[in-house]
Amino acid sequence: MDLSIVLVSYNDVRRLKACLASLRENPPAAEHEILVVDNASTDGTAETVRREFPGVRVIANPQNAGFSAANNRGAAESRGRFLLFLNTDTLVPRGALTALVGRLASDPSIGGAGPAMVRGPGDYQVSFGNRVDFMAQIYQKFVLNPRWKRALRKRRDERSVGWLSAACLLCRREAFDRAGGFDERFFIYFEDIDLCVRVRAAGWKLLYVPSVEVGHEGGATTSATPALRAASRFEYRRSQLYYYQKHNSAASRRLLRASLRANVLFLGLGGAFRGEAGRTLRARYRALLREEKAP
Repeated sequence: MDLSIVLVSYNDVRRLKACLASLRENPPAAEHEILVVDNASTDGTAETVRREFPGVRVIANPQNAGFSAANNRGAAESRGRFLLFLNTDTLVPRGALTALVGRLASDPSIGGAGPAMVRGPGDYQVSFGNRVDFMAQIYQKFVLNPRWKRALRKRRDERSVGWLSAACLLCRREAFDRAGGFDERFFIYFEDIDLCVRVRAAGWKLLYVPSVEVGHEGGATTSATPALRAASRFEYRRSQLYYYQKHNSAASRRLLRASLRANVLFLGLGGAFRGEAGRTLRARYRALLREEKAP
């Protein structure tokens, strides 16, 4: 088996169906398999996929195990020498995966490759980067991202990068396994950056391939309701703190903690902590900050 395509689903059956339909209509030339790891969805995802896409293997988790753990399970139960981690809110055009697999297969020094991610014609997302620490994140958000979004409309040159988004991340299985797979302490967010750091540390390079484009809506599941948006913001911060603990300096961690304290203050002023659900969320933030201060 050349290629295993792993999708993690959580209550996103409509977009998942569209993604699987795009894979069915535009399959890669390589011998491949598709696995959907469902994180205990309540919208009938598993049953729908089994009924409408009988060639797709469904792995049903009994609870929401998180993005990292679900991807690891899909990788462990797959057979391909290449692993494609693909979000449910993507659409794959004709020839895209064939080109991406071909590029990775052509150079054994490449451990992972990612395409250009687009919301629509000319609307590019920044799905790659280099170092991630407090000052680098500020610089990327306010300087590099706007610059790159403009530049990507004109430039199609490949580049070696520090990380690639797991919205569509093609990995050489050997590199994925040598790096130890996704760190399951990341429930969601930063798990792809962390994996990429370890793939590069193991001796492989990562390649951004903008000649290949894949459609990506972005934030499809985590922004569906106000409650999910609030939970998503918290999980982002929790993963960000953990990433900084693993990879960044004490000074960078102090700056992040100060930023997070200010963020919690503004959330409170904006009414995010009203009601029982809000009080629970505030308690979770406070516990997170106490945990991060612990030696």
